[in-house]
Amino acid sequence: MPDKKKPGKKAYALRINGDILDAVHRWADDELRSVNAQIEFIIRDALRREGRIKKPEAPKAIALDDE
Repeated sequence: MPDKKKPGKKAYALRINGDILDAVHRWADDELRSVNAQIEFIIRDALRREGRIKKPEAPKAIALDDE
């Protein structure tokens, strides 16, 4: 049975203005990401800012025992 917690990646064809794609490519290069990862980052950030998806939870601190 597939894991329902994390949806898999789906392919989606995107038509995009050449100037916008060039700008995204430069931004991705600056951030050491692929263009695909950069587009996903931009979309995810916009969705969070607009309240369309939840913000990621902050990592929980790990308690260290003093022995």
